[in-house]
Parts: sequence; C-alpha cells; structure tokens
Amino acid sequence: MRIGQSVDIHPLKERRELVLGGVKIDHSKGLDGHSDADVLVHAVAESILGALALGDLGTHFPDTDPKYKGIASIRLLEHVYVLMKERGYRIGNVDATIMAERPKMAPHIFSMRKNLASALHCQVDQISVKATRGEKLGFVGREEGITSLCVCLLEEVQ
Repeated sequence: MRIGQSVDIHPLKERRELVLGGVKIDHSKGLDGHSDADVLVHAVAESILGALALGDLGTHFPDTDPKYKGIASIRLLEHVYVLMKERGYRIGNVDATIMAERPKMAPHIFSMRKNLASALHCQVDQISVKATRGEKLGFVGREEGITSLCVCLLEEVQ
C-alpha cells in the first residue's frame, strides 16, 4: 500500500477554455498552462506519481517539450496509469478537492469522477471529487486562479 498527495495551481486567463477533470466547463476564463492546465487531473496524476516515488508531472511531461503543448491532461493521466500498473499497483481510492470561486462545480462533478475513473481503470465510487470556494479570500477568492488538492491510496496487485 502506498499513499500520495499533491497540490496543483494554475492562473485563470481570458480566451482559454476551462477544463477540469476532463470536462469542458462554460466560463469567461480558462486555466493558463502548457497543456490544457487541468488542475484537477494534474493533482491526481502527481499524487499517484508521488505514491510511486516517480517525481512530478514536469519530470515526465516537460513544458519545454512541444509535443505536450495543448495536450488534454486526461491523456497524461492515462500514461501515469500505465506507470502505476507496470509497478504492480492499482487505485485504492482518490480523494480530490477543487478550490475555485466560480463557476459552480456541482453540475460537473459526476462527469469528472467518471473521466478520472475511466483513465485510471477503476470504479467511479473509488474517486471522490469535492469543490469549495475561496470565500473572496486569496487568489482563489479573487478569481485569479484555481487550485486542486489530491490524496490517493494505491494497493499492490496480488
């Protein structure tokens, strides 16, 4: 059994699509980054990499490599799944939180959970995604960015 945790943060930017958990969400701003900047998927992937002691996303998918420019982060998570499987582990559970002042996440959470479960070849009930607001405090509350936190438990495959 292994446990990993991670935090990811990206700034919000005009004329960018907002993608969280592989779900395109209608909003006036999107997250800025080399990929689609999906902070939820990044936090999940990095928590798994951390549990496996394999570094971070930048180690595996450097933002200096043009082949990752604009890539859907869910594709990166699918690669992380392969690394996990090759090392003899599977998902026990994932518990993630999105911190965003707006938009409302509730209508999208089940779709996010389904996308994450699909990429990780596990059941939806092994994936928890929650959301909270910044209550007008800090960069989240001022709507300057969105962050996500994640903890995962990996189980050794017998």
